[in-house]
Amino acid sequence: MAIRVVVVDGHTLTRFGLTTLAAEHPDLEVVAEASTAAEAPAVIAASSPDVVTVAVGLPDADGLRFARELRDRYPTLGIVVLTSQGEDDVLFRALETGASAFVGKSAPVEEILCAIRHAAVAASSFTAAGLALAMARRQSTASRLALSPREREVLMLLRDGVSIPAIARTLYVSPSTAKTYVSRLYEKLGASNRAQALMAALRNGLIRSDAASA
Repeated sequence: MAIRVVVVDGHTLTRFGLTTLAAEHPDLEVVAEASTAAEAPAVIAASSPDVVTVAVGLPDADGLRFARELRDRYPTLGIVVLTSQGEDDVLFRALETGASAFVGKSAPVEEILCAIRHAAVAASSFTAAGLALAMARRQSTASRLALSPREREVLMLLRDGVSIPAIARTLYVSPSTAKTYVSRLYEKLGASNRAQALMAALRNGLIRSDAASA
């Protein structure tokens, strides 16, 4: 019995390409398509797919957030995240969403096929061609950016939007000391402001994406 696939992607060419690819393999069948996150839930509910492919960049939504919503709604659904972005932080965000697989749109055909087939039989496990290397890079960076307990505390306060005077009150230190803590943290993260520091912390796994956007 063929694996039933729904493609959710804003690019007509990608939807056409996946449909054509599936048609060349008897074990795959694209049963429906959606171009936006808004129309996808009804399409998925009506099609009862085994696997849904979701583009990271959808016209009306964050594809990774949408993938998280699908996982919450359909615990056994295979979810393949397709991306044109190869950054490690995107891969780890896909992992955090509960996706079954992460693959680049420009990946070899066989890699895309393997991702879909994996998702159909092991929806709750995660696979990505570059996962091992990404994990190694994250571990290396984490060692280089190891934060002291005080630096981690300051980072969490910055993440929560706390001002420097409020950080000083929270940590029972003077405003100048709190400013020094923040400056040293920025320097370690290679940042010059709060937004850059939080992005660097997210990219390097020091904070989670859901916490950063909370």
